[in-house]
Amino acid sequence: MLIGIERERSQPPDSPAGLRSFILAALAGTAAASLDMAILAVVVAGFAVLAFGSYVLTRPADPGLTTEFALLLTVLIGALAVQAPGWAAGLAVVVAGVLAAKTALHRFARDVLSTQELESGLLLAAAALVVLPLLPDRPVAGLAGLNLHTLWMLAVLVMAIQSVGHIAVRSFGSQHGLALSGLAGGFVSSTATIASMAQRARQTGVGQRDCLRAAFLSNVATVVELSVLVALVEPALLPRLLPAIALYGAGGLLTVGALWRAGRGTHESIDTVLPAMAASRPFQPLQALMFAALLAGVLLVAEWASGALGGQGALLATGLAGFADAHAAAVSAAQLAANGSLAPGQALLAIGFALTTNGVSKVLAGFAGAQWGFGMANLAAQLGLIGLFWLGLWLALA
Repeated sequence: MLIGIERERSQPPDSPAGLRSFILAALAGTAAASLDMAILAVVVAGFAVLAFGSYVLTRPADPGLTTEFALLLTVLIGALAVQAPGWAAGLAVVVAGVLAAKTALHRFARDVLSTQELESGLLLAAAALVVLPLLPDRPVAGLAGLNLHTLWMLAVLVMAIQSVGHIAVRSFGSQHGLALSGLAGGFVSSTATIASMAQRARQTGVGQRDCLRAAFLSNVATVVELSVLVALVEPALLPRLLPAIALYGAGGLLTVGALWRAGRGTHESIDTVLPAMAASRPFQPLQALMFAALLAGVLLVAEWASGALGGQGALLATGLAGFADAHAAAVSAAQLAANGSLAPGQALLAIGFALTTNGVSKVLAGFAGAQWGFGMANLAAQLGLIGLFWLGLWLALA
């Protein structure tokens, strides 16, 4: 009935298939399935002939096949209701909803979705649904025990998180575009985002508050992604890490809130950055692969250091990796904890060291724009955030 109502409203009055036709098609499928599967096959074949005749009759005015396919699917939904009425009812609602969303779906496919976004979406789907299931989900002896399935899943997760940030920029418009671009950029690389905002602050000095706010939001994104990745690799480690993450995230949000209240600045920088964000790729596959490669390298070095120097060597190697990427270093520590190479307390310390060394990189990035005020504000923020993180770790370890 739902499908028939939608078709009745969206087709010309003289259409061969309307409300009653769809109700009878569903009942025919139910009756045939109740009697015998051979009878159901005959009924489906009969409706296929009727659908073809309907298409030939209406082709000059309506060249599409949507109604004909919906009619056949309605017969099958009626048959499904005999064995699984819940699935049949849900499928009927989905079909009616898809038919009713014709205008919105066509507009999205033709006008909203860009070619680059479509290609990126297909690439992400292939990475998650084609490549990931093919990789072995076990340590590979020839690769020093690395788990290729876990490494690739983390790369897919990075691409997915970047895509969410891209969608947020597309959805919320230009007023908050710069802040959202900073938040989305933090999921990729907070250090790179801060360097970018420092450059922008130098080029548009009147937008320095906006750039600082975006830079500090990238710090919040860092700990959000870090917590997700750690929970994925070693869930038992996350509860002990939560106090540090909460304090770090709260400090970042309070800093952003203070800047927001101090003044919104001008909006030229926002209007400049939004079109570039919206037209860019939703994610950077090369960066995701480099993240996975860096993670693999850190794990190999940490494993070697652990064998040569014990747990202290792995802790040192993981902490130093934070200069390049805090996420990869933190996940490496979580993976070593999951493998038993590091004790949970040592893994927490390694994550703290990695975030500290990454903070040094962020401070240097803040001065990269040759804007003294921006660099000093970023230095103060990084010192405060790192201090809050270590306070949270001390509470957890105590």
